Amino acid sequence: MYLLLCLVLALTGCTNSNKATDDGKSRVAWQRYDEAYKAKDLHRMLAVIDSMEQADIIFTAKADYLRAHAHDRAWQMRIAEQFYKKAYEALADNPAQDWEIYGDAGYRYAHFVNQRGDVEGCQAIISAILSNAEGNSDFPTIKEAYLLDLMAGCQVQLNQQDAAKRTYLKAYEIMQKAYVEGDLDPFNMSVICYNTFHFIMETGDYDEATVWLSRLEEVSHACEQYDDSMLIEEFQVHTALCKVVLLQAQGHEVEAAAIYDSIPDSHISPPNIDAAADYLMAAGRYGEAADMYARLNNTFVSADSARKSFDIIKDRITPYYIALRKAGRNSDALVIADSISSAIDSALVWQKRDDATELAIIYQTHEKDLRIADLRFTVLQHRVIVGALAVILLLIGYLLWRAYIYNKVLAVKNRRLFEQIQQREQTESQQREELQTRPVETLTQNQLLYNRLCELMKNPDVYTSPDTNHETLARLLGTNHTYIYATLRECANMTPADFINLYRIRHAALLLTKTDNPIGLIIEQSGITNRSTFNRIFREHYSMSPSEYRNAAKQA
Repeated sequence: MYLLLCLVLALTGCTNSNKATDDGKSRVAWQRYDEAYKAKDLHRMLAVIDSMEQADIIFTAKADYLRAHAHDRAWQMRIAEQFYKKAYEALADNPAQDWEIYGDAGYRYAHFVNQRGDVEGCQAIISAILSNAEGNSDFPTIKEAYLLDLMAGCQVQLNQQDAAKRTYLKAYEIMQKAYVEGDLDPFNMSVICYNTFHFIMETGDYDEATVWLSRLEEVSHACEQYDDSMLIEEFQVHTALCKVVLLQAQGHEVEAAAIYDSIPDSHISPPNIDAAADYLMAAGRYGEAADMYARLNNTFVSADSARKSFDIIKDRITPYYIALRKAGRNSDALVIADSISSAIDSALVWQKRDDATELAIIYQTHEKDLRIADLRFTVLQHRVIVGALAVILLLIGYLLWRAYIYNKVLAVKNRRLFEQIQQREQTESQQREELQTRPVETLTQNQLLYNRLCELMKNPDVYTSPDTNHETLARLLGTNHTYIYATLRECANMTPADFINLYRIRHAALLLTKTDNPIGLIIEQSGITNRSTFNRIFREHYSMSPSEYRNAAKQA
């Protein structure tokens, strides 16, 4: 499927990597790049990219993106990954510079991360891209769909089957909308349908797979209107093989074999050989499967030469060996087994060489980046300092403004509260006076004693003394402290201590409004010796601090 996707991207121009401008110098540079690209000449491609970057024909992120393409084409995957990463990260803060490159570089970088087994890392990259692109009409629809398609593949690897199904469906819906609106060719639709079909096949839901096969066939027919006969043939054969695989899985072996046998052998090209071989293995046609794997192996032998990788061993040589064994061609299987052993040795040698070469290039790239970073560090440092100072000044101004607003609001609130306190105390005073003016014969013993208590408390010396308590009140009135408790509970709903503190707090409040004495001195004059106790009682009674009460009194 990777080969098929690359073929679609290359032939439909999805990468947009060689888009020329109207400038004559740019057209010549792009022409030189295209020639080098078609010739697979890595050194010429890189030289042209360097010259275009120096001439400001392309900006740095696009240059790194093209370098990644060049190394990707030369199968130097680790270097390609590094340049895709650089291009993606360079545009991450401002994707609007080039949404096309940002999306494609990010997609390819995420693909490499996933290939290295870092599924969570791949998902994080995709999520960041989709989050930045959300609601932005400049972000290419095809990139969003392919990113979701890759995300679904990650979810399959993490056994999140339900989530994967939803993501595949979302990718299809996005592609479908763009396709219906005419912004997308059917070839890209086929890729999404194909991936979703195979995912559904793996879940064993053949009814659902039939639905996706129908969609794939519909899109495949739509491809026939295009002039690219090679790509049309690829998808027609691919669709037919999908149908063969589904029929075989449903137990319709005869019908599956009939469709497969109707496909001309010459039409089964490299992107479809894997699917054909998988069907032949499932159908028990091991000899034909072995020939198909041999054909796949021979297709790439000229490119592979003596160079073998572990992916080649896993994807081509090992299945070839298994097919030969099951076909009973043991002598041929032994030859392939020997080749596997030598291929492993070759893969190890080439991997070491590739690692050394690619790491050297990566190191040189990092060194270049460090030199550029050093040159920019001083300017950046100054900008950071100036920015930090500006932020600090703004923060200080903001805090001062908030403090001003808070104090203003608090002052208004305290002034209203002070007026309410004055009204409340006036009402309580009138109630006490009314009780005192009532005929004595109508009062209870507790009410009479309460009147005597209120008369006694008109003398500040009584309650401003720190030693005054319930026994003091009982002694001054010539009664028992038990009667004091009962009287205050009935007439004032408070204890003797609360009754005494009430007069002390009111006396302090009067001093706060009538004098400019320090608050510490007023506390001592109130009869409460502990400052924290005084502040607590004062706030409980007036819902503000002594200083706030004094300010409110002045404003009132």
